[in-house]
Amino acid sequence: MDHELNQINVIPLVDVMLVLLVIVLTTATFITTGQIPVDLAKASEATAQPDEPIRITLTAKGTLFLNDQQLSRTNLITQLKEFSRKSLVVVRADRVIQLEQFVDVVDEVKGEGFQQISLAVERQ
Repeated sequence: MDHELNQINVIPLVDVMLVLLVIVLTTATFITTGQIPVDLAKASEATAQPDEPIRITLTAKGTLFLNDQQLSRTNLITQLKEFSRKSLVVVRADRVIQLEQFVDVVDEVKGEGFQQISLAVERQ
C-alpha cells in the first residue's frame, strides 16, 4: 500500500479555475458604467457632442435625473437656474416613456431660457 505519488492530480485545480471563471464572468455583467440605464431610441444620423452638456434623464419608470442626480419635477427648475442659459441641454429619454412626459420636460427647460436642447439617441 505504500506507493509514491508521482503524478499531480489536476482535476481539482481545473474545477476550481472553472468556478472562478464563472464567478468573474457573472460579476462582470453586473458592473455598471456609472450611467443611469436608459434604453435610448435609435437614429441613423446621430452626432457626438464635444462639450460637457447638461444631462436630463427620464427613465422608463418616470424618474427624473439631472446630471446623474435624482430629483423631482418641481426641483428641476430650481436646479437649472445654476447653469448658463447658453449651455447645451441633452435629454436622455427611455423609448417607452410617454411623449407627454418628454414634451413637458423640454417645455420646462425652454421656459427657463435654454435654447440648445438636444435628444440623445443611439446610432443604428
